[in-house]
Amino acid sequence: MRAKAIVRLKFDSEKYLENVFRALEPETRSSPTRRVKVEIGRENDFLVLSFLAKDTIALRAALNAYLRWIGTTLSILDFLDNA
Repeated sequence: MRAKAIVRLKFDSEKYLENVFRALEPETRSSPTRRVKVEIGRENDFLVLSFLAKDTIALRAALNAYLRWIGTTLSILDFLDNA
């Protein structure tokens, strides 16, 4: 079984979009597993993540990981902006 998902996240700040993109991009080049392939891109003010997994379990795990990393990166950027 194959599973796929495309996630498009809109950013109000070009700075935040660029930083999140740069933080995640290395992760897409060397996946820790062969069960999921992730591609990352930018479309105007959107971050676009494309997931292709061998099964829904691998897809869910990858989605959770990437969304957690995005949330963590945004929290750090907010902290630094308000420090």
